Amino acid sequence: MSLPTPPSPHPDPRAATPGLRVLLIDDGANRVQLIREELTRQGCEVVGVIEQATLIHDCVLRLKPDVVIVDSESPTRDTVENLAALHERMPRPVVVFSEDASDDPMRRALKAGVSAYVVAGLQAERLAPVLQVAIARFEQDLALRQELGRAQTQLAGRKSVERAKGILMQELGLDEDAAYKRLRRLAMDRGEPLAEVADRIIEAQALLRPHQIGVRGG
Repeated sequence: MSLPTPPSPHPDPRAATPGLRVLLIDDGANRVQLIREELTRQGCEVVGVIEQATLIHDCVLRLKPDVVIVDSESPTRDTVENLAALHERMPRPVVVFSEDASDDPMRRALKAGVSAYVVAGLQAERLAPVLQVAIARFEQDLALRQELGRAQTQLAGRKSVERAKGILMQELGLDEDAAYKRLRRLAMDRGEPLAEVADRIIEAQALLRPHQIGVRGG
């Protein structure tokens, strides 16, 4: 009696992530059914197919896809604008399959947050690698945006601390070191971040002396 062949320890590189939830947008290329069948074959779940770009936001909110795929002859302005809005409000990996190899539509799509823009035909064997690259690029871009956001928050916090120190120096006649120690003591006593306490001091001074100018600080 022959034994069953054990499963390969290496996943099929042509298969997309099993269970991946995908929203399809039919933007005029008429290949959505082909994409849908290939995604289903690879174990993905197609959560919806839409034909109107204005529905992108509501469908993403309701269906919560992991990836959005746009099938297009050339991305329309409405589609690109709605993808840009999606990128700002509910960022997702977005793949655009297009027949338009011209530079302008590609630049507009990438500027709108598209993770992968694929030109010159759709072959089934390309679908999984494209999705994998799009997801990886999206995650990398998201990490960079989060790092930038943290850096901007830290910079704003340092500016607030400097400005609050200037207020304490002016109002209490303290030197810079004493003002900083007073600010740090207030933060420790309240159990709050230094920047938040600094913001409160700035807000209090703005209420008490709204017309005062020339306060030392960033």
